[in-house]
Amino acid sequence: MAKQPEHEPNPKSEPEENSNAVKNPDDWTTGDEPITGAQASYLKTLSEQAGEPYEEGLSKAEASKRIDALQEKTGRGR
Repeated sequence: MAKQPEHEPNPKSEPEENSNAVKNPDDWTTGDEPITGAQASYLKTLSEQAGEPYEEGLSKAEASKRIDALQEKTGRGR
């Protein structure tokens, strides 16, 4: 029988602890740019599920932090 290859971690879903794939939004070079369409859509969904108002005019970094907080509150995305 052929030997099965060992599980190789997926760097996108299983980033290494010190990987730059997991970066603090405060350190993003594009963090002050306007929120992306994908972020806005997901943030609206999370806000509704959490029973909290959707905040307009966020930057990419602010939206990322808000998404993290709402994921924690709703138990989604983790």
